[in-house]
Amino acid sequence: MHDSDSSQEKESGENRGSFTGKLGFVLAAAASAVGLGNLWRFPYLTSHYGGGAFLVVYVALAVTFGFTLLIAEVSLGRRTGKSCIDAFRDLSKKYSFIGWLLAIIPILIVPYYCVIGGWVLKYFVESATGNLETLATGGSGGDPYWWDYITGTATGSVLDPSIWFVIFAVMCIIIINLGVSRGIEKVSKILMPMLLVMLLIVTAFTFTLDGIGDGLAFYLVPKFEDLSYDTFLGAVSQIFYSMSLAMGIMITYGSYMKKDVNIEHSARNIGLIDTGVAFIAGLMIVPAAFCFGFQDSSGMGLMFNALPMVFHQMPMGEIVAPVFFLLVVFAALTSAMSLAETAVSIFKDRMHVSRPIAVGIVSAIILGLGLVCCLGFGPWMTNVPGDQGAGWLGIFDTLTNSILMPIAAILTCFFIGFVVKTALIEEEIEINGVFRSKKLFRVMIKYVCPLCLLAILISGMYGTFFA
Repeated sequence: MHDSDSSQEKESGENRGSFTGKLGFVLAAAASAVGLGNLWRFPYLTSHYGGGAFLVVYVALAVTFGFTLLIAEVSLGRRTGKSCIDAFRDLSKKYSFIGWLLAIIPILIVPYYCVIGGWVLKYFVESATGNLETLATGGSGGDPYWWDYITGTATGSVLDPSIWFVIFAVMCIIIINLGVSRGIEKVSKILMPMLLVMLLIVTAFTFTLDGIGDGLAFYLVPKFEDLSYDTFLGAVSQIFYSMSLAMGIMITYGSYMKKDVNIEHSARNIGLIDTGVAFIAGLMIVPAAFCFGFQDSSGMGLMFNALPMVFHQMPMGEIVAPVFFLLVVFAALTSAMSLAETAVSIFKDRMHVSRPIAVGIVSAIILGLGLVCCLGFGPWMTNVPGDQGAGWLGIFDTLTNSILMPIAAILTCFFIGFVVKTALIEEEIEINGVFRSKKLFRVMIKYVCPLCLLAILISGMYGTFFA
């Protein structure tokens, strides 16, 4: 296949890039889904909501709720051959605003996602150069290093995180500029298998810890008395975040999908890979953190605060730590690529410009908003209402994950279920054979998914504005 999304692309937006086949699409889409959501957020939520009970609920919802939204978005993209704005506009001009809402989300997420990627890159370099003890106990009063680092206390300046952010962002931009098949697909085919291998290696090391059996029991054995309304909300929101849904990403990737690729099979494979990686990441992190008393660290603490302390006390931790953080760099990079590519596709389609120009626009947004997030941890951002100590990064994260994404997903379900009807999606899927999950899809997209998403939206807005 020739790389049709080069600088010679026509301004009309035709000759879109495409994945070379099913494997390329599945690995690229799975690489998008497998990111910080799997390696940081899933283990933390599993610990927070009681271990095994949360795991059972998550898996059950992933194969129903997650699969439904995933297959809907991929089908919309391939049906129209467009990014999210034009995909909705082509099907109904009246509802094109849904596409605009989806377009805003990745543009807001990718800058702060690259900031977090820069932190992980910093931790990889520090642990690889023998500074694991600093990461574990180098903060104020012997506490972990992370918060002192991002606020500038550890180095005397908030500029160091900005440097690592720029390095990570440039890595992402270079890959995106290469295009769909030469950039995203090729990198995904290399990084995804490497990521899985490293996950298994680090997991094997954690099994050598004293007392790991108790941690494994906490993670694998469900205690259904721990089930609650919040458990289900947490599981649904994690699927949302983890599988790259309601961000326009899967619509964009679907638009690059060839007609001879089976959508249902591909979506099922993506879901299996994403859920499998989340499970292994939990197996790697949760039992180990349990052994050292970190099983319910809040927010990013489980990765940036607790894990360096775990590695510092672990046999051969100085080897395991850099391998782990390199793994997270890979995962963050593949997800950042998908977010950036979605934004690039939007600018290409709407402004009718070549890929290099669209990449330039997206690069400016990433660098501009990303630097705002980096510098937003200085003393001038303390006590900002609603940011929970996370500066502009926390503001962008709350806005996108708790408000915009649930609204966008509810509107997408309504659009497919009651405006263009489910037959539109079913016809696209049945190009390649029987749609085996048709009945489940209809019930989920019309009724179950919107109700779950509405619960998440109400909970998120209450937590943001009233709690």
